[in-house]
Amino acid sequence: MAMEDDELIPTRVTLLNRLKHHSDGASWQEFFDIYWKLIYGVARKAGLNDAESQDVVQETMIGVAKHMPGFAYDAKNGSFKAWLLNLTRWRITDQFRHRRKSSVTSLESEDSAASEIPTIEAIIDPASDALEKIWEAEWQQNLLEAAASRVKLRVDPRTYQLFDFYVKKEWAPEQVATTFSVPVDQVYLAKHRVLEMLKAEVARIERPGA
Repeated sequence: MAMEDDELIPTRVTLLNRLKHHSDGASWQEFFDIYWKLIYGVARKAGLNDAESQDVVQETMIGVAKHMPGFAYDAKNGSFKAWLLNLTRWRITDQFRHRRKSSVTSLESEDSAASEIPTIEAIIDPASDALEKIWEAEWQQNLLEAAASRVKLRVDPRTYQLFDFYVKKEWAPEQVATTFSVPVDQVYLAKHRVLEMLKAEVARIERPGA
């Protein structure tokens, strides 16, 4: 399912406008549910551990909250995706800076061997193009997951199961049909129906004014 629109995950102008009101807990929860896995996943792949990545998510969300009262979305001035990437990049950089300071403090206080300092050779530079590539891949994956989670709530559970085993788990259609005691045609029909719903949901959440 190719994605060509730069905005991919929902910019949702109406959602962003609702976030201007800090008291709108439902909108903030929706925003968090959509984006936290994206931010967390990028932080982990940049080289941070679980706790550090959780901090990146929290601090990025705080950064979004601080900017929202005066935030005005204008695609001409850059995409929302790029704006959120910059916020996340800064928070990742902060975590690496904090890690280095902690390592120096530990060495000074415990006289540890230099080999015990966490190495940074395998860590991705937050300012590099590599992080943008990770962000792009995670952005697209997060879009599909967001669409799938919504479709799953709307489709018959058995239909989604057939789709899940056939398409996501890559079982042979005959195996799926035998396992769930349904005609193989029903497996193909489930795939077609859910894929169509996914495409429609992706198109809906990509639409800025949705």
